Amino acid sequence: MKHEKSAIEEKQKGTGKERMGSWLSKLLGKKDMRILMVGLDAAGKTSILYKLKLGEIVTTIPTIGFNVETVDYKNISFTVWDVGGQDKIRPLWRHYYQNTQAIIFVVDSNDRDRISEAKEELMKMLNEDEMRNAVLLVFANKHDLPQAMSISEVTEKLGLQTIKNRKWYCQTSCATNGDGLYEGLDWLADTLK
Repeated sequence: MKHEKSAIEEKQKGTGKERMGSWLSKLLGKKDMRILMVGLDAAGKTSILYKLKLGEIVTTIPTIGFNVETVDYKNISFTVWDVGGQDKIRPLWRHYYQNTQAIIFVVDSNDRDRISEAKEELMKMLNEDEMRNAVLLVFANKHDLPQAMSISEVTEKLGLQTIKNRKWYCQTSCATNGDGLYEGLDWLADTLK
């Protein structure tokens, strides 16, 4: 029993490396943020994550489970959890809600057939008690495609204008060339100060 307690206490304290990283972050003024990136399958979440992390586009396959990466930007260390968007995986999103400070919801702005499904999933998530304090950044991804919805159309179809008591922002983006991604991070950095 005593051994179990000390193991739990050590886990709560974190490893020496984690404590050192946290100490350095405080010394250098770097802030750590936990970000949950979700959206329907094939919206471009993983492509966005690795474009931000590596600065290049990577070949992706549908995410079964999650990817997690740290993206350092403007004195903020964003820990981004990219969780798969297939309909069978979506019920698992709630396991990632705890301690989330911001949600990046990625929508395929070229997929008019599933925008109402995206709205339904977004609203369901925003109504969860654990997400009540999280700010919302929507990436209207794939805006480079000729039939992509405008930012105002995406905002309207997702019902963003009805969101009260939560800071939100909708940004057009293109994961393949990086358009809009850093503008979105700028908004997050300014909002989460």
